[in-house]
Amino acid sequence: MSRASLLGEAVEHFARNGIGDASLRSIATSIGTSHRMLIYHFGSREGLLAEVVRTVEQQQRDLLATLKDLPVAEQAEEFWRRVTEAALVYGPLFFELSAHAMQDLPHTESLKADLINVWLPPLIELCVRAGIPPAEAPAYARLGLAASRGLLFDLLLTGDRAGVDEASALLNRLFTLPVQ
Repeated sequence: MSRASLLGEAVEHFARNGIGDASLRSIATSIGTSHRMLIYHFGSREGLLAEVVRTVEQQQRDLLATLKDLPVAEQAEEFWRRVTEAALVYGPLFFELSAHAMQDLPHTESLKADLINVWLPPLIELCVRAGIPPAEAPAYARLGLAASRGLLFDLLLTGDRAGVDEASALLNRLFTLPVQ
C-alpha cells in the first residue's frame, strides 16, 4: 500500500474506532498492513497520528472551501456543525498533538505549520465576505480560529453541545456586527 492509501485507511480507522491508546501494531492489523510499513512511512505511532491530524485539518479546510457559495451565516453554521462532529472523534488527538507541537517534539514538525498559518487565508477571506474591513480581517480570523478551538476544547471536556453551539452562534453574530 502507498503512503497515501495507508494514511486514508488510518483516518477511516480512527473515524470508526476513535483514537484511544491503540498500538501501532493494532492499527496496522486493523488497516491491513504491518507495523513495519507504518514505521517506514510515518516513522512512529506519533508520526502517523500527526499525519492523521494534518489530513483531518485539510479535510476541514476543503469543507470550508466547498461551502464558499453559501451566505456567510449559513456557511459558518454548517461548517461549525461538521467541525464539531469531527472534533468528537479527532479532537482529543488534535489537542494532544497540539501540545506536542508546542513542545517542539520532532514528530510534529510538519503539523506545527498547519495548525494556525494555513487556516488564516481562508478565514480572512470569510471575514472580508462578512463585511469586516480587509485591514482588520487578519485579527478577526485569528480570534475566530482561537475562539472556535476553545469552544471545541470546551465541548470535549464538558460534553455541553448545546452550550458550545450557543456560544458559537454568538461568536458568529459578533463577527457580523458593524465594525466601528
